Amino acid sequence: MRRLPLRRLVPLVALGLVGTAALGATAACGDATDATAGGSGPVTLRLGYFPNITHAPAVVGVEKGIFSEKLGSDVKLETKTFNAGPAAIEALFSGALDATYIGPNPTVNAFSKSKGEAVRVVSGAASGGVALVVKPEITSVEQLHGSRIATPQLGNTQDVALRYWLKEKGLSTTKEGGGDVKVVPQENAQTVETFLSGAIDGAWVPEPYVSRLVNAGGTVLLDERDLWPDRKFVITNLIVSTKFLKAHPDVVKKLVEGQVAANDFVNSKPDEAQQAVSDHIGKITGKPLDVKLIKQAWPTLEFTNDPIASSLKTGLDHAVAVELTQPVDLNGLYDLKYLNEVLRAQGRPEVTQP
Repeated sequence: MRRLPLRRLVPLVALGLVGTAALGATAACGDATDATAGGSGPVTLRLGYFPNITHAPAVVGVEKGIFSEKLGSDVKLETKTFNAGPAAIEALFSGALDATYIGPNPTVNAFSKSKGEAVRVVSGAASGGVALVVKPEITSVEQLHGSRIATPQLGNTQDVALRYWLKEKGLSTTKEGGGDVKVVPQENAQTVETFLSGAIDGAWVPEPYVSRLVNAGGTVLLDERDLWPDRKFVITNLIVSTKFLKAHPDVVKKLVEGQVAANDFVNSKPDEAQQAVSDHIGKITGKPLDVKLIKQAWPTLEFTNDPIASSLKTGLDHAVAVELTQPVDLNGLYDLKYLNEVLRAQGRPEVTQP
C-alpha cells in the first residue's frame, strides 16, 4: 500500500529517542517473525506490555489466559515486560517483539523513525489516569510560578502535557529546567520520595503514582481528563509490527479478539481484574501492587478499544507547540480493520478509522 511521505522528525529526546537513534528506517525490515513462520509448527507471537495499571488489559489478558485462549493452539504466545516505551520500541525494531502495548509518544516515535513502515496501531486499550498532584498549599496555577514540577521523562507524554498546559496559562518552561516553572524529569518511582523531601513541589504523572502522591499528602490540582473532549485521551494502545501484520493477519485478528475480551473482563469484573493486576505484578516484580492502591486509581481510567486517534494527533501538536519536536505526517499509522471486524461480529459499534 502506498504511503504518503513523512516529514522528518527531529531526533530529539522529546519522543523518547534515547537509545533508538541508530535504529532508523531499516528497522522495518528486521526479522519480526518467528523462524517457524514459514515452516512447520505454531507461529510465535511475542507480545510486550508494562506491569502497571495503565496496561491493565494486557496484564489481565496474560494473567487470566485470555490471549492464549483467543490465539489458540496454533499460536505460541511469548510475553516480555518493559518499564519504558523506548525499550519496547527498540525490541520491536530489532525483531524481538511482534506487538506491544505502549503509550502515544513512543508510537509516534516508532512510526516516524521507520518513515511510516514499521508499526500500525490496531486497537486502543486505556484512556485517562493522569493528573497534576501538588503540595496542599498550592491551590491555583498562579502559585506554580517558581515551583519545581516532576514529569517522567523529557518529552514524554506527560512532560509535553504539562509544558503545553503551562504555556497556555502564560508560564514558561525550558528543556534545561529553567523558566517560570522548573520541570524536573525523573523516574516515577522517585516522585514520592522527592515530594516528601521537598525537592519537588508536585508532579504530572500517571497512575498509580497519582494515588501514591495523594496518599503522601498531595492534592490533585488538575485531572488531565478535564482538558480533553469527553474527558478521553489515549494513555495506552496496541501496536503491531507491520511485517508481522502482513505475514500473519489471522494471528493479529486473534490478538485483537483477545484485547477486546480482556477489556470486557476488566470492565465487567473490576474486582477480579484488580486482583489479577496485583497478582501478576507480584509475579514479575516480586512484590504485588497493593489492591487498595489499585482500587483507588481505577476510577480515573477508562478501558476502551478505541485508540482515540484525535488525542494522539493533538498530543503531537502540543509537542510541536512547546518546541520539543517537529510536525509528523501520521497518515497510515492506524489499521483498525480487524478491530472493527471483531466489534461488528459481536454487534457492537465500530471505531472510526482515522
